Amino acid sequence: MAPTQDALYRELDLDLSWSERDLPERERTKHVHRLHPYLGKFVPQLVEALLERHLTRARHVLDPFAGSGTTLVQSLESGRDATGVDVAAFNCLLMRVKTVEYNLFALESDLRDSLRRLEAFAGSRPPRPNPYLDRWYAPQAAAQLVFYRSLIDDYGHADVMRVVLARAARSARRTTHFDLDFPREPQVGEYWCHKHRKTCRPVERAEHFLRRYALDTLERIRAFSRVRARARQASVLHGDARELELGGPFDGVVTSPPYPGLIDYHEQHRYAYELLGLDDRRELELGAAERGVSAKAIGAYVEGIAAVFAHTREALRPRAPVVIVINDRRELYPEILDRADLTIETRYRRHVNRRTGRRAGEFFEDVIVAR
Repeated sequence: MAPTQDALYRELDLDLSWSERDLPERERTKHVHRLHPYLGKFVPQLVEALLERHLTRARHVLDPFAGSGTTLVQSLESGRDATGVDVAAFNCLLMRVKTVEYNLFALESDLRDSLRRLEAFAGSRPPRPNPYLDRWYAPQAAAQLVFYRSLIDDYGHADVMRVVLARAARSARRTTHFDLDFPREPQVGEYWCHKHRKTCRPVERAEHFLRRYALDTLERIRAFSRVRARARQASVLHGDARELELGGPFDGVVTSPPYPGLIDYHEQHRYAYELLGLDDRRELELGAAERGVSAKAIGAYVEGIAAVFAHTREALRPRAPVVIVINDRRELYPEILDRADLTIETRYRRHVNRRTGRRAGEFFEDVIVAR
């Protein structure tokens, strides 16, 4: 028999189960946390609470599944150094842009000059055929994206411009406005838009997105610069966390590993890999959606995640806490942590009101603390 709602809520940590009123979207996506949409990230307020609760004295925090860098950003904001590892090149690019320290005057100068040059661009189609761009973008949008890409290496803040370009490319695709997360086929004609409640047309230009996101990125980096702790740094490591040299020793871990069979992390940012020529290592993803949730896939997931935590343990100080946020509905993590020679110290649940992307029904996460 399924538990009643009252019984279910008695098991929750209500201090970590925020309502929409308690934690509106503008707070969940504060400063650099919204430089680029990212499916499945945990909210920064959760990381803040976990650092305060379980890593009070930690000076250097590790996240071996760093994703979009939430743990790194909140570690810097709370006065800690941080290291993040990810196998996806776009994730690492996004983390670097979020966490590096900037000369804000020089950054603004670069972004505004790039927009000035974009405004003068009059091309109507890209200079050469590209199967991906030709399929997913209107000719003028593709031409504007390719032109902006051609400017990037002229500037000292090239990585920031790459993220701006990627964010604009996401929005400028030929897709419905309500399905930017998982578009399967290009939308080339008019359609009834569930988001705007009217008939809409696919996007034909990218220039306005590039301008909007360049200025928004500048403001978000500026906002983070006001709250980040001085003399604290983040390191970003691109590679397989099962075997990469991690450095350390670290004082603890806060991480949210990929869920089995849920998201293809390279594919969700396909436009960035195509436009920026990033190193695609999707074959090393753990729990990729394309592999499904067969017994074989789940077995490979358990083996891979356990290998990451076993390797991580070797880079930690003795008795350092490993804090994991995961929806462990298959009860995989007791075995995973046992294989990694880690012992669960405590475990509790939280209700998740909102995460990135659309989802029907209620959702819960487990917070597992091991040593």
